[in-house]
Amino acid sequence: MPLMHFRNASALFAALALSACGTNEILDVRPTHLRSLEVVDSDQPMIRGDQQRHFYGAIGVREQEQRLGHYYVVLWNEDSVGEPVRVVFEYQQASTASKIHRQVQEFDPSSDNGRAEFRITGDSYLEGGRVLAWKCSLFRGQREIASRHSYLWE
Repeated sequence: MPLMHFRNASALFAALALSACGTNEILDVRPTHLRSLEVVDSDQPMIRGDQQRHFYGAIGVREQEQRLGHYYVVLWNEDSVGEPVRVVFEYQQASTASKIHRQVQEFDPSSDNGRAEFRITGDSYLEGGRVLAWKCSLFRGQREIASRHSYLWE
């Protein structure tokens, strides 16, 4: 009898563990700030790999400097189809204060999930400064489906 309880508990634990792996979020924003030309030599292989991916192909120091900045990977998963999808990324930078900058990416109406990458790099980053606050919104047609924002966004 104890073996049967152990199997039931094991199956329940496995089901809970697997359900925790997936995300049910409609909109997920993953920010990265690349602020130095030196690749971090840390125990975090994901961080080091991310830095190497962003610097890949940049030959000179000037090209590498143009890769410094903020990167935002936006993953979205929305079940309805029929109208075009628009991902809008708004942000404020240190030297432009309250001015809101905007980047937009559009997707096919038949898309129910996708990935968008927004970059504030190059001269925009070097002159405008770091991103202080951001907001990302997902639209299907004219209807806002989901929104995420940083702590400082008002």
